[in-house]
Amino acid sequence: MEEDNAQLLEHAHSEFKRQNFKQAEELYTKFISSCLQSRGCGDSHLATAYNNRGQIKYFRVDFTEAVEDYTSAIQTDSRSETPFYNRGLIHYRLGFFDDAKRDFQQALKLNPDFEDAKVSLQQTLLDQQHKINRGY
Repeated sequence: MEEDNAQLLEHAHSEFKRQNFKQAEELYTKFISSCLQSRGCGDSHLATAYNNRGQIKYFRVDFTEAVEDYTSAIQTDSRSETPFYNRGLIHYRLGFFDDAKRDFQQALKLNPDFEDAKVSLQQTLLDQQHKINRGY
């Protein structure tokens, strides 16, 4: 990864940790654009940038764009459980239980000890059954 991109990503992470989400989102967007143009970034770094930018969009309840970023993170590096889990949370909140279930199961396939994904999968299955029982 080029040094400028590394510094840009580190700055984005720093702003994200400080909850300066507007600034962090702009920096992640610059990093992503630079990586896509130069092809000089590692997949895991690019996937993390997509995932974190998706988190910012999730925080402001922009679920469609957040799902797009989580999906881009997964397409970039499918070995990380976090974007599957994050996308699953949105699918769950929107009532797309089959999609949520698939995402939580994939997160657990990648990391069987991921407790939040276990709990979310169990809740998804319960709520899906309640929905069926109510005739929806």
